Amino acid sequence: MQQNGLRLIHETPVRLRFRLPLLTDPLIDFSWLETWLESIRGVEAVRINRHAASVIFAYDGREATREAILAGLRGLRRRRIPSGAAEPTREAEAAPLIGSIALLLALPFLPWPVRRLLTFVNIGGTLVQGLDTLIRRGIKMEVLDAIAIGLSAGRGEHFTANVTHFLMQLGGYLEHRTERQSDRMLRRLLRPEPGLAWVERGGTLVRVPDDQVRMEERVEVGPGERIPVDGLVLDGTALVNQSSITGEPVPVRKELMDHVIAGTVIEDGRLRIEARHVGDETTTARIARFIGNSLEKGSDTQRMAERLADQRVYLTLGTGGFIYALTGDQRRLASVFLVDYSCALKLGTPLAFRSGIYRAASKGILLKGGEAIEHLAEIDTVVFDKTGTLTHSDLEVSDVIVLDTARWSRARLLAVTASIEEHASHPIAEAIVRKAREEKLNHIDHGEVDYLVAHGMTCPVNGDRLLIGSRHFLEEHHGVRFDGFEAAIAVLQEQGKTLLYVGTAGEAVGLIALRDTLRDDTPAVLAGLRRMGIRHLVMLTGDQRRRADALARELGIDEVFAEQVPEDKARVLEQLRAEGRRVAFVGDGVNDGPALVAADVGIAMSRGTELARATADVVLLEDRLDLLPEAIEVAQLTMAIVASNYRAAIGVNTGVMVGAALGWLSPVATALMHNGTTVGLLVRALRGLDSAEPSLSRVTIPRDDYPSRF
Repeated sequence: MQQNGLRLIHETPVRLRFRLPLLTDPLIDFSWLETWLESIRGVEAVRINRHAASVIFAYDGREATREAILAGLRGLRRRRIPSGAAEPTREAEAAPLIGSIALLLALPFLPWPVRRLLTFVNIGGTLVQGLDTLIRRGIKMEVLDAIAIGLSAGRGEHFTANVTHFLMQLGGYLEHRTERQSDRMLRRLLRPEPGLAWVERGGTLVRVPDDQVRMEERVEVGPGERIPVDGLVLDGTALVNQSSITGEPVPVRKELMDHVIAGTVIEDGRLRIEARHVGDETTTARIARFIGNSLEKGSDTQRMAERLADQRVYLTLGTGGFIYALTGDQRRLASVFLVDYSCALKLGTPLAFRSGIYRAASKGILLKGGEAIEHLAEIDTVVFDKTGTLTHSDLEVSDVIVLDTARWSRARLLAVTASIEEHASHPIAEAIVRKAREEKLNHIDHGEVDYLVAHGMTCPVNGDRLLIGSRHFLEEHHGVRFDGFEAAIAVLQEQGKTLLYVGTAGEAVGLIALRDTLRDDTPAVLAGLRRMGIRHLVMLTGDQRRRADALARELGIDEVFAEQVPEDKARVLEQLRAEGRRVAFVGDGVNDGPALVAADVGIAMSRGTELARATADVVLLEDRLDLLPEAIEVAQLTMAIVASNYRAAIGVNTGVMVGAALGWLSPVATALMHNGTTVGLLVRALRGLDSAEPSLSRVTIPRDDYPSRF
């Protein structure tokens, strides 16, 4: 069997081995490729042998899995695989360890001169690295390691030098493997999703790679298929499994005007979808980028751990010098120099943060880096933007009021506003567009839309320039006055409704009122935050004071800022921080960009705007407020692991140093205890990875027998 160079060279009921010529390219990101191949449902393990240009699959033995593997490999092209820095193979990494073991076994049988020569050949890399580090970076742990091993070899203690060197190699090998395990687990959150999509082009359905789907094209998806784009349902009804994004295993019903997310899978039914975000702009791609960027961000804790680790090199150096001056014992000096605080401190902290990011993602929460975890664990005040956060983000249009009845009808006002608002992605816009479609109103042609963040939109329509937004936007920016309609506005506001103001140049046209409802889980979430140590709960709202205070009393909220215009939100947060509070702000993103930045931690709800999700430190990937205490719990647990690992690293290594200084521990014993402690702490930092299932857990490779269209 040959196709594009692919050849099956060996097969058992649960194992397949293929030769794939593109594997000879050394610049392929092999970790990425292994992760993608492992994502095929039913595949248990994948191993790539670069030198043999082969890939081996262990799988569940099902014919469907075998066919999926074949389909995935047949469709694989070099251009779709990211390039990455060439990494050593597992065999290359293990080769020095094997060489050291062989030398240790042969050492008793070799004459002294040969023994000495081979010892210096074996440890030469460590000695050269120590000298290079001294020249380029100053006194670091690599320098002390080189001195310690060099002292043993120089004194003729060849066995001690080689055993110590082997233990250091083994420790380094295990540390790198542990670190790569964390990266591998996190890559499962970032795994690529190459596939095919059925798209309407020229009046017919054509099948194209999903990264070639264009904005506003119509895509059709059937049972068992992965949705390839973020989009809006135009036709059909389906049960959609969103566990790959939100972690929630229960399928969600999707129908007309509902939003769907790329990477989710239709379990039953069919949908016709208009593509709103494609390729690198889909939800899954953005989440992958966010997580990838998060891993590159350091934190105050991580930087402090690195500083302390470097400082303790001088502690080790000073202790060793003092002991040697006191005793003249080179053996003790070598033992002390092998005590290395830096590995556990420098590696343990970022691995714990990786674990936290992974654990959070498994619950449907995106944490953007170590600083987000660090600050989230410390908050004592949570500020909620009421609409879309404490209340449901699914607003509904309750009133369409025409103020200029001579020129405008209700239907025209709603149709024009919806035609313009469909270019926005916030809940108010979605509600207006949904209402217009429910009433089967026609789309109104218009010119280019100008959008002023946190204020409103302007757009030319049939010779007029329509203005849509807040009252402040229309009155202060464009001089459109609503003073003559105060009675109608007051009634709607008294009912707690959100108002959208519509006008043209110099003339008030109408009002669109929207209402929301309290989330069922809001009281339980607020009570849970209290139990977690959050001392101050605050609500921000544009509602009138009387209604806002009534809701605050019902929910047990400590402080209310009512009748707030969007630009006041950041000022409120700065005021709370000035009081010494550590503040998290939770919003749905509508006019929330400045507030998300002003808080110590900005938290965006899943249905917030693009700006909000990009600005926030934390994104709740599902429209559930109860994910908030989950996020805080993950952050607190992660920081607890960091703190306890730090104490353990300092305590154990200090004990080892004391034993070495007193002559109780040989260089071999010191190296064994130090490296064992380091590996143990790294594994402990990764416990969260092993105990959690990733939320972006599976990619379904599309089958060749795509179901027929509707």
